Amino acid sequence: MTRVHVIGTGLLGTSLGLALRRLGDDVTLEDISPTHAALARDLGAGRLPDGPVDPELVVVATPPDVTAHCVAGALRRWPSAAVTDLASVKGAVLDALRDAGTDLTRYCGSHPMAGRERSGAVSGRHDLFDGRAWVLTPTTETDPAVVALVTAVARSAGSAVSTLAPEHHDAAVAAVSHVPQLAASLVAARLERLDDAAVALAGQGLRDVTRIAASDPGLWTQILAGNAPAVRDVLTALVDDLGRVVDALDELSTSSDAPGARGTLARAIAAGNAGHARIPGKHGAAPTAYTTVRVLIPDEPGQLGRLFADIAVIGTNIEEFHLDHGLGQPFGLAEVDVVPAAAAGLAHALADRGWRLHG
Repeated sequence: MTRVHVIGTGLLGTSLGLALRRLGDDVTLEDISPTHAALARDLGAGRLPDGPVDPELVVVATPPDVTAHCVAGALRRWPSAAVTDLASVKGAVLDALRDAGTDLTRYCGSHPMAGRERSGAVSGRHDLFDGRAWVLTPTTETDPAVVALVTAVARSAGSAVSTLAPEHHDAAVAAVSHVPQLAASLVAARLERLDDAAVALAGQGLRDVTRIAASDPGLWTQILAGNAPAVRDVLTALVDDLGRVVDALDELSTSSDAPGARGTLARAIAAGNAGHARIPGKHGAAPTAYTTVRVLIPDEPGQLGRLFADIAVIGTNIEEFHLDHGLGQPFGLAEVDVVPAAAAGLAHALADRGWRLHG
């Protein structure tokens, strides 16, 4: 049993408490808001201490703009405990600690690559970290025993642990997390003044691109400000690419010939293909090309369960699944991704069971 003290009972702090409590760890909770801490306790994330606590590990799960202050305070309050934080930016936190002259021996920064569009303790899940990357960012001063303890706790929560230097972490998350958030928000912002008839044409592609645009503006302002240099570098390259696309579209708008313009557009899309192909596939393995079997599914209770049950009886493993609702129609389009060799057999077997296939 590990004694863990969690400071900050939002989504991440509460979810970690829920995960560790299921394993029997002793989790105590603290938050600047007594109501937030009490809610996390009532949800089962841990207990509120009725006296001094003696944690082996302190986890700071506060907003990024106060993380360094809370880490420094935790190191002072518990002189024998290891301390980690869950902030999504590491360089700014580390710089602030160094500027304050903090002894970093017992500190190991970390960042679980997990989250939801909704925040707060009530959105916490015990399985939030299952199968998610959890990056550790120790310094040269960090005691190896501290790294080992943080690693063990992260793995207990279900995560796959890796290690990066703080500056490499910040550059990586700028490209794979922070700029995608900005891109989703900027694309979704185009819809605000669009007329209702146009918005009604939205399909699954738009939903996929803008899904994370519902994120908390306050939190993301802190994250982007904390990782400003790395985000700026990625955005600068993106702006250059967009400039070339805009120039090509300008040329095509004024000339039906416009030599080279179509090549610019094609290269932009092809570069996206190449980048997309690098996104890790199932279980972190190399990406796999799947074949999609599309099934029309009535918008009625039990139909999705029946589809899954039929696929299980057929003996086909579902690799990915998407459900798009028909516009103004009482059905949805289920996209079942399977390995190519299984696609034809699955389609025929589903048709034999009365399912209508699409495409």
